[in-house]
Amino acid sequence: MNFELSEEQRMIQKLARDFAEGEVAPGAARRDRDEEFPRDLLKRMGELGLLGLPFPEAYGGGGGDYVSYALAVEEVGRADASLGITYAAHVSIGTAPIHLFGDEAQKERWLTPCARGETLAAFGLTEPNAGSDAGGTQTTAVRRPDGWVLNGAKCFITNATVGGVAVVTARDRQSRGSRGISSFIVPKGTPGFSVGPRYDKLGLRSSDTAELLFSDCRVPEENLLGRPGDGFKQFLTALDGGRISIGALSVGIAQACLDASLRYARERVQFGQAISRFQAIQFKLADMAAEVELARLAVLRAAWLKDQGRPFTRESAIAKLAASETAMRAATQAVQIHGGYGYMKEYPVERYLRDAKLMEIGEGTSEIQRLVIARQLGCELPGGPGRKR
Repeated sequence: MNFELSEEQRMIQKLARDFAEGEVAPGAARRDRDEEFPRDLLKRMGELGLLGLPFPEAYGGGGGDYVSYALAVEEVGRADASLGITYAAHVSIGTAPIHLFGDEAQKERWLTPCARGETLAAFGLTEPNAGSDAGGTQTTAVRRPDGWVLNGAKCFITNATVGGVAVVTARDRQSRGSRGISSFIVPKGTPGFSVGPRYDKLGLRSSDTAELLFSDCRVPEENLLGRPGDGFKQFLTALDGGRISIGALSVGIAQACLDASLRYARERVQFGQAISRFQAIQFKLADMAAEVELARLAVLRAAWLKDQGRPFTRESAIAKLAASETAMRAATQAVQIHGGYGYMKEYPVERYLRDAKLMEIGEGTSEIQRLVIARQLGCELPGGPGRKR
């Protein structure tokens, strides 16, 4: 096994790191405080080719692999998780379904501007009564001679207000379960499509999150993504890739926690010496470093499998589960190492703690990841194999 990054991957990692440290990190606390959406930074990411990094050059993308993309998400997330979630949602679940399932005309019309960073994309899956049970979608799609009519609502949607286009799931009113769910490309300005007010959130406060609302929203036939009834399979595939990006974002948050804690431990003096000299603090830092590295390896392995065209459902769930829970533990320990100062907004670790919690919820909760892994192990098959591939 070769654990070395390629020259191109190292270049992309450095590009993202330089951008994150030089342009993203300095204003992260202010944007969080003011709930300021980072439009200028996203424009800059488009100019750098990051917003279309894993998509083909023929459609305005960077032609990079998913490992490179995961590295970029980690670096951006280490500086500002709000920008990181905006980036991850745009690429992995907003734009990726168009790339994976769109026809040539759809790719030229929608993938190209998304890959170039000319517009942001959102993914409308979660509903008030269909969260972890995404197959319980209640938004309806009724076929008409001139297209489709959508009615319903989607909640907790990243890039809802700022996005120029959304990929949305809806079901045939006569269908049950996962059957009959289709995906539609719905651009901003479509009659009957509106966006609710932005949520007031615990963390990731400078990212954009709101509801998507559909009231007799008329979508032309050419905006159907794939075939009718393919939506369930499509979003499962998109979520596999999305879990890698949330895993990478989680690693970025965890690394930021380690960086801040190490810096503080070296500076903070108690009982006549830096607290980094105390074994209790050293053990916390050592555990954080070990868990961050293990989570990073899990994320990069899942990304590598995706690049190789090999099955990666189990590995992406493992990566997302491990990395998100690592981020939460690292953030909790970072606050503990900082003591009372960790509870104050003067230091960044309180923001890391608020941001980290969503990593265990979004893109499938930790509980759902465990179910995915168990199914991949064959737990639901009587006498089935212990390792389903």
